[in-house]
Amino acid sequence: MQQSFGVVVVAAGKGTRMGTSESKQFLQLQDKPVVIHTLERFQQMSQCESIVLVTSSHDSERCQHWVEQYQLSKVRDIVSGGKERQHSVYAGLQAAKARGVQIVLIHDGVRPFVDEHHILACCQGAVEHRAAVLGVPVKDTIKQVDAAGVITATPDRSSLWAIQTPQAFRLEDVIQAHDEASAAQRLGTDDAVLVEQIGIPVHIVEGSYTNVKLTTPEDLDWAEWWLERRANKGNEQ
Repeated sequence: MQQSFGVVVVAAGKGTRMGTSESKQFLQLQDKPVVIHTLERFQQMSQCESIVLVTSSHDSERCQHWVEQYQLSKVRDIVSGGKERQHSVYAGLQAAKARGVQIVLIHDGVRPFVDEHHILACCQGAVEHRAAVLGVPVKDTIKQVDAAGVITATPDRSSLWAIQTPQAFRLEDVIQAHDEASAAQRLGTDDAVLVEQIGIPVHIVEGSYTNVKLTTPEDLDWAEWWLERRANKGNEQ
């Protein structure tokens, strides 16, 4: 039997690279906010027991309206984020803890195309190993560059992975990792690095290249095309 889980969906950022006045998670994607596409992905999964949506305080009201409009009954909490993503995640984790969640998935609000079987595989990785993240092998050669723009190293591509979300953990572990990072005034680039820093190995689960984080206008154009492509395939069946 597949382990049930709670999920923290982080949608508190601004996202300046999108080049719009509206936050990227609230941009319209086929007449629906991006974050709603993401939330619906988890809403439809029987294994998902609850969702915490983390957003900025001034967006809470419209998010609550959308949750009701799109009948997202598993969104049990809408909490305000903090100055940094790490602070926003921590607020979400505390809400998940209050709901009695044991396995928690942390997911970007602007990754609406994650596949259900990859979500479940990542969750199972946390059940078996305490911590797991989705990722894909990098396709391009990666160069390390110094401040002057000079290449200083070329890491072996075979050992490099691009990390995605969700990232899955035992709730008590990831809260401990956040607590210790806060006490030491450390900011991590993702939640996995905080868990690594308290000595818990994080396992990689291979995901999909279509689990794109919508960050730039080109990403949004691709997302529109991808949804149309999936709809056309469904009509052909």
